[in-house]
Amino acid sequence: MRGAWAGTATATAALLGAVAAAPAPPPPGWTAGAAQGRPYVYLEGPPGSVLEDTLSVTNPGPEPLTVRLDGRGAPLAFAARTVTVPARTRADVPFAVTVTAGTAPGEHRGTVSAEAGGRQVRVPVHLRVSGPSVAALTVEKVRLDGSGTVHYTLVNRGNTVLAPSLSLRAEGLRGTVLDRTSRALPLTLGPGERATRSEPWPDPPALDSITLHVRATAPGAPAADARAERVFVSGGAIAGGAGALLVMAGAAALAARRRRDRDVRAGRPGEGPGSPVEETQLVDATAGADR
Repeated sequence: MRGAWAGTATATAALLGAVAAAPAPPPPGWTAGAAQGRPYVYLEGPPGSVLEDTLSVTNPGPEPLTVRLDGRGAPLAFAARTVTVPARTRADVPFAVTVTAGTAPGEHRGTVSAEAGGRQVRVPVHLRVSGPSVAALTVEKVRLDGSGTVHYTLVNRGNTVLAPSLSLRAEGLRGTVLDRTSRALPLTLGPGERATRSEPWPDPPALDSITLHVRATAPGAPAADARAERVFVSGGAIAGGAGALLVMAGAAALAARRRRDRDVRAGRPGEGPGSPVEETQLVDATAGADR
């Protein structure tokens, strides 16, 4: 019995020794972020100023960590492009953003990044240049294709970040055939940025002359309007000559609209200025779609 207890004790000691000798779990990976735990870097100043902040890099590992630093989207400058952070240490690395004299007032975006061991961490930089703010949005290149899909491009012409919304309305020869109220789009546009998008229209008319009105809005910016025109004629809808009559009526309506627009541009009396016409088209009379 004593021998059995001795064997058990020896095995237990060996097991405890193995546990004690097992390597400790690896520490969490290194991190980088704005100083004081901020989710992003925020800087503000007038044109011609130099703004400073720091990037905090934490190395919890047992060995020194060499990190490469970089910046995008803003004139960022580091004292050194590579920094070695000692083991179990946090290093606050200063950097500067130079706001040149010609920088437009408003909001600008960029990133600072740290890279080591094949891993990169990016920290957003929000830069606000003081001066008058201008919110301006345009909607351009509006096109209605044969399937009813609406194509358009939104452009931020101002110096503030915009969160646009869009509404659609289509008028046919017998009244409104589409009325889609304004809804927020899943995007933001920085100054000078543009986004090309499309909106489906699952059930466009088979036989009609359509004027599509597109309106884009954003908080603080005047509404932007544009329109496109198209005659829809499907093969099945022209039986009995009714389609031919509608085509003629649609063509006449489009011609009248073009004359009105020319009169407005020339300063002659008319119905008043309207949205710019981006496109006027006639859908294929037999296929009902683009060639």
